[in-house]
Amino acid sequence: MSENLTREMTSPSDPSPRDAAGVRSPVYLVGAGPGDPELITVAGLAALRRADVVVYDRLAAPALLREAPVGALLIDAGKAPGAHTLGQEAINRVLAEHALAGRAVVRLKGGDPFVFGRGGEEALHLRERGIPFRIVPGVTSAIAAAAFAGIPVTHRGIAGSLLIATGHEAEDGPDEAGATRASPLQWEAIARAADTLVFLMGVERLGAITEGLVRAGRPANEPAALVRWGTTPEQVVLTATLGTIAAEAREQGLRPPAALIVGKVVALRGQLAWFETLPLFGARVLVTRTREQASGLVARLRALGAVPLEFPAIACTPVDDITALDAALATLADHDWVVFTSQNGVTAAIDRLAALGRDARAFAGARVCVIGPATAASLAERGIRADLAPATFTTRDVLAALVAEGVQGKRILLLRADIAPPDLGDGLRAAGADVTSIAAYETRGGEGRRPELATLMEGGVDIVTFTSSSTVTHLLQALDGEAPALNNTLIASIGPVSSATARAAGLRVDIEAETHTIDGLIAALVAVWGDRDSRSPVTAAGQSE
Repeated sequence: MSENLTREMTSPSDPSPRDAAGVRSPVYLVGAGPGDPELITVAGLAALRRADVVVYDRLAAPALLREAPVGALLIDAGKAPGAHTLGQEAINRVLAEHALAGRAVVRLKGGDPFVFGRGGEEALHLRERGIPFRIVPGVTSAIAAAAFAGIPVTHRGIAGSLLIATGHEAEDGPDEAGATRASPLQWEAIARAADTLVFLMGVERLGAITEGLVRAGRPANEPAALVRWGTTPEQVVLTATLGTIAAEAREQGLRPPAALIVGKVVALRGQLAWFETLPLFGARVLVTRTREQASGLVARLRALGAVPLEFPAIACTPVDDITALDAALATLADHDWVVFTSQNGVTAAIDRLAALGRDARAFAGARVCVIGPATAASLAERGIRADLAPATFTTRDVLAALVAEGVQGKRILLLRADIAPPDLGDGLRAAGADVTSIAAYETRGGEGRRPELATLMEGGVDIVTFTSSSTVTHLLQALDGEAPALNNTLIASIGPVSSATARAAGLRVDIEAETHTIDGLIAALVAVWGDRDSRSPVTAAGQSE
C-alpha cells in the first residue's frame, strides 16, 4: 500500500469519494452464496457487474469472477485452513484503500457475509474510517448444502428448530499465539438447543464436535451427514450416525469445506436426494465453442449437474477487408436467395448492415435459407423469417433442398465463414445458379492456454465437446498437437462433419449427436454418461451435421 493511501485512510477529514450527486460510494459486502454460481442474489450480481475491485474468498465460485467488468482488479483473499492468502487485517486495509481511492469495491464472500463470514468486522473497519457500506445477504451453505443433499433443516413433526454453529472453536488446544484455550462452545446448551444442528468449518475438528455433543447427551445413534462442496457438482455426501461419522470421514479422507448436519431430518435424504441424481452429475465437460455461443451450452450442462469448463478454442471476428461484404450487402434485394450457414454469419452480416445505416428491409425481394435451427432463431431475433431451413444440416442436404426449389439461373448470395469449404457454392453453380460466395466473418484460434486447458492436460476432464470442425482444429493447436492429452476423455461431436475432422486428426469419437444441434449433443451426453466406462461410439441414424 502506498504511503499516500495510508495517510488518506487514517485521516478523519478525508471522506470517501462522492458520485456526481454528492453521495458517497459504498463498499458492497456481497454474499456469493454456497458454491453454485447461480445462487448469488440479483443484488449481489448487479454489484459485482459494477465493480472496479473485487476482493474474493476461496469459496466464491470462480465463474462469478467472470461477471466482473473487463479490467476490474481481482484480489484473492482466500482463507484455507492453515493457509491464508491475506489475513483479516490486510483484507480490511485493502477494502479501505481502494474505496478511498474512488473505486467501486465489492467484497465477495462465500455464503453470507454475516454468517461466520467476518463481514461484521469488515463493516466496522469501514465505518470507523467514514466509508459507507452496503450488506448484500447471500444464501448460506448451512441451509443450501443440506438442501442440495436432500436434507430439509426443518420439517413439520420432525424438526421445528435449527442451530448453526462454527466448528473452528470446537476443540481445546493452543490458540494462534500458542496459549492454552478451552473450547468456548457450551456443549450442554448446544446439544439441547435445537432439533437440527449445523456446524460449518468443522471438518478438522469433527471428532471434538461429535464427542462433545454425545457427552452432552445428544444420542450417539442420531442421524448425521457431512456435505462437502455442497451445491456444486463436486458435492459429496456422507451419512452415518453422530457416533460414527468422524471415523467414517477419516476413513474416506473427506477434507474441507464441508458442513456437518445432525438431526432426525437427515433420515429424509433417502427420499429427498435429488442433486446427485441429475443425469450429468459430476461430469467435467470441456466446452470449446466461442465465448459468445458457449453460455447457452454451459447453462444447460450446469442445470444437468455437470461441471462446465470453458475453453473457447475459436473466436469469430469481423473480416479484415469489408469491401466485398459491404458490396454484397448493398445488393441484397437483387438476389433471389441469401444463404446463412451459421448464426455467426447472421450476426456479422446484420451488424455490418446496421453500420451501413440499413435494416431488415434490405432483404426485400430475396428469399432466405439457413442451416440449422440456431441460425434460424438468430435471424428471427432480428425480424427476418427464414424461407427455407432444411431438416438436416450437411452441405449435401442443404444443396439438395435448394436445388429442389429451382436454382437454375437464380442469383444466390452465400454468406459464410472464411474457412468454409467451397462445396455448397460449387454444387449450386453446377446446378446452374449464379453464386456470390462472401466471407462474412473470420474464424481464428481462441485465447490460448488457460487453467481449463491445464486441467485437460492433467486428466481432469471427463468429456470434450466439439461443435464444429474448427473447434477440433484449434483445440489441437492449443494443445500443440498433443492428441494423447485427449486419450482418457470421452470425445463428443455434434455431427459427422466434426467427427470426420476429429478422426482425421487421430482422435477417437465416442459420442455423436443424433440430431445435430446443441440439444442433440446434450441428449447424447445424457445417454452415455450413465455408463461411465463407455468407449463405444454413439452414432447418428439418418441425420447429418
